[in-house]
Amino acid sequence: MRKPTVSGRVWAYIGAALGGTVSIAANVAHSYVPPADAPAAWTPQTGAVVGAIFWPVALFVVTEILARVVWPSGKGWMAIRFGGLLPVALVAALVSYKHLAGLLRFYGEDAVTAHLGPLAVDGLMVMATGALLATARRTTEPIVPAVAKVTAPVASTVPVSAVAPVPVAAVPEVKKTATPRVMPRPASAENVAKAAAKLPGATIAEIAARAGVSVSTARRHLPAQRVTDASPFAPVAAETPALAAA
Repeated sequence: MRKPTVSGRVWAYIGAALGGTVSIAANVAHSYVPPADAPAAWTPQTGAVVGAIFWPVALFVVTEILARVVWPSGKGWMAIRFGGLLPVALVAALVSYKHLAGLLRFYGEDAVTAHLGPLAVDGLMVMATGALLATARRTTEPIVPAVAKVTAPVASTVPVSAVAPVPVAAVPEVKKTATPRVMPRPASAENVAKAAAKLPGATIAEIAARAGVSVSTARRHLPAQRVTDASPFAPVAAETPALAAA
């Protein structure tokens, strides 16, 4: 897609300038049209010529004011903007139409050209004015008030040497008391204890057989007082031979 070399706002200014120039020229030329009963040495008054220039210029100025000024939001401001634009635009269009139509009739144009010709100039002015307003809405940015920069107060620095060190009380180290780990009692120990309780006078071999464990396991789990000489693993006292009396 080809990028346009001239922006739309430039064309809007070109259209406004062209329409304004034609309108001013037509109004000034119409002011030089002599009335029907004018003498031969008649010339237009200066006020009539200045007034003919005023209407197109007033329309262009009010359009620029409306387009370039950043107006506050609100219904009241909107009424002021468009309430001021519409009368100027309508009066300028009506005066320009009458002057250009009268000028065309003076030049001998037919009635159709005299009535429709001014509409082309007025339409060009309306289109250029609308384009200026439309492009101004995209290019104008609201003015944001500048925020004053607040400088934070700088705290006064105190030399390190001027501050006396504060002694810190020594905290005694607390040692944790080790908690003895309780090992779960094996099932063989419970079986041996139950068998010993049921057989109070039994030997270690009988208790081991009742508990279903080995004799060494039963001896390990039984208290020392239960280990009796009746156990087959208990030491046997040496027999002392009787000495015959001499």
